[in-house]
Amino acid sequence: MPRPIVLSGPSGAGKSTLLKRLFAEFPNKFGFSVSSTTRSPRPGEVNGRDYNFVSVETFKTMISEDKFVEWAQFSGNYYGTTVASVKKVIESGKTCILDIDMQGVKSVKYKTDLDARFLFVAPPSLEDLEKRLTGRGTETAESISKRLAAAKAEMEYAETGAHDRILVNDDLDRAYKELKEFIFEE
Repeated sequence: MPRPIVLSGPSGAGKSTLLKRLFAEFPNKFGFSVSSTTRSPRPGEVNGRDYNFVSVETFKTMISEDKFVEWAQFSGNYYGTTVASVKKVIESGKTCILDIDMQGVKSVKYKTDLDARFLFVAPPSLEDLEKRLTGRGTETAESISKRLAAAKAEMEYAETGAHDRILVNDDLDRAYKELKEFIFEE
């Protein structure tokens, strides 16, 4: 069975860009697990495909039973990735890719038996990250400041050896080549 790959790194480091390229090149090799949520389905969303829709009580029970790889609460709703949903992707023969934050990395690493591999995608520097975030034109100064503080903490955590590899995304083509090398090196 292929081992899950955990990608983490600050917002703006380029994880989504790298993953879009990977999924486009290998459409049948990788999969994302279906997250669980307590929010109501939006029009067109299908239970089990878009999300696993559950009650707050069920979600809290799942938390107490350590069923989640990671979970969080946003706007009064819970969202999380279950160990079972990751294993479902693995059992389909695909490599499960998780794009999660530092807390999620700690949970996968120390609270599950998923035997995942960990790749940290880093910006070349905090200054470059600030330019990227500012260049998006979607962030307020306060939001950028919060993201940079979080990025600093994530980059410091990555330096502790928590990841199998740190990939510095200063050149997209080179970073993508390194991503593929990491994924296919097993």
